[in-house]
Amino acid sequence: MNDVGKDSKKKSGESQTIDTTLKLKIDGKKRTFNIDDPKLPDWIEDSALTSGDFPYTEKLPNSEYADTLERLQIELVKMQYWLQDTGGRVMCVFEGRDAAGKGGTIFNLRQYMNPRSARNVALPKPSETERGQWYFQRYVSHFPTTGEFLTFDRSWYNRAGVEPVLGFCTPEQHESFLEEVPRFERMIVADGIHFFKFWLNIGQTMQLKRFHDRRHSPLKNWKFSPIDIEGAKKWDDYTKARDKMFGRTHTEHAPWTIVRANDKRRARIAVIRRILLSLPYKGRDLDVIGNEDALIIGSGPGFI
Repeated sequence: MNDVGKDSKKKSGESQTIDTTLKLKIDGKKRTFNIDDPKLPDWIEDSALTSGDFPYTEKLPNSEYADTLERLQIELVKMQYWLQDTGGRVMCVFEGRDAAGKGGTIFNLRQYMNPRSARNVALPKPSETERGQWYFQRYVSHFPTTGEFLTFDRSWYNRAGVEPVLGFCTPEQHESFLEEVPRFERMIVADGIHFFKFWLNIGQTMQLKRFHDRRHSPLKNWKFSPIDIEGAKKWDDYTKARDKMFGRTHTEHAPWTIVRANDKRRARIAVIRRILLSLPYKGRDLDVIGNEDALIIGSGPGFI
């Protein structure tokens, strides 16, 4: 059985070779949605933002978002200087369903940080050699050295979601992963790495809207692939896998931080604030950072 996760995207034209009509049950209603139709259905447009019990009916105003983001990004630069001065290490794992906003959040987090010591890791499917290694080995090789800030756009948690749902690992491999990962992460924390695990949570209708946006955007259609269609059909299976993952891997030493991410602006602000409030860097300005939005960010499966 192939040991792969969600890796490279197919060319947009390849999506034409599969059935792009989705038949779904959403909020108790049977829905049909053809993602190749350029017109987004009204039932998606009208309910996407509030889907999945999202607490706001409007996005954060762009002017407020831009001003807040700039102030927080200045704090991130200060934090990076502190890491370099002290030799500290930070590692952030970003997980979530397809189209949850992981890439955009990571981009805004790292936008003005020095790329020499702020790296992002987004691994492709494993090579033949990597498939024969200890599962965690190819991830460990990218871990931060002194003074580095590292983000993972998907991580070893592929084995808790994508792989078991799509049949890319065996049930035994899945169970072994869930058994081993708390001990693996205890070693990360014990070695002094500041370790964050973020799950960006979106509603089912919002996911459909973002898939549609990608499919019909000349700038973003490379992000859309047939595996997205298959993933959309397996929403409930992904939910079961996610809940099992939280139950087995949300620990005191490495807790999951849940971010309600239907509004990308609020989600990005929430992630950056959590990181800045957690690190005692020199010159930290708590008034500038501000308070967390308890409706958007919380800890563990109880916040879903």
